[in-house]
Amino acid sequence: MESNSKLTKAEIIDNIYEELDIDRADIHKIIDRLFDHLKDALSADQVIELRGFGTFEIRTRKGREKARNPRTGEIIPVKTHGVAVFRPGKQLKKNAWDLRG
Repeated sequence: MESNSKLTKAEIIDNIYEELDIDRADIHKIIDRLFDHLKDALSADQVIELRGFGTFEIRTRKGREKARNPRTGEIIPVKTHGVAVFRPGKQLKKNAWDLRG
C-alpha cells in the first residue's frame, strides 16, 4: 500500500466481506455501531484503549487571544476546546516502523 493512499469505510467493509461469510449489510451495521460507540465514549470524555492498536482520547487545547486565520490573516480569538488524539500502541508502532525501515 502506498504511504499516501487512503482506505475508506466502504473498502474496509468490502475487505471484511471477502474474508468472512457475513452479509455486507450486517458488516456495515457492525462498523457503524462501532463508530457510534467510539464517538459516544469520546463525547463522554472516556479514553478508548484498543490493545495492540492504540488509544483514543480527548485532550484540551488551551485557547488563545491572538490566533491568525490562515486564509485572511485576520487575528481571531480561539476558545479552549477539546481535540481527538490517537496514540498508536506498541505493536502498531513496531509494525509501522518495520514497514518504513
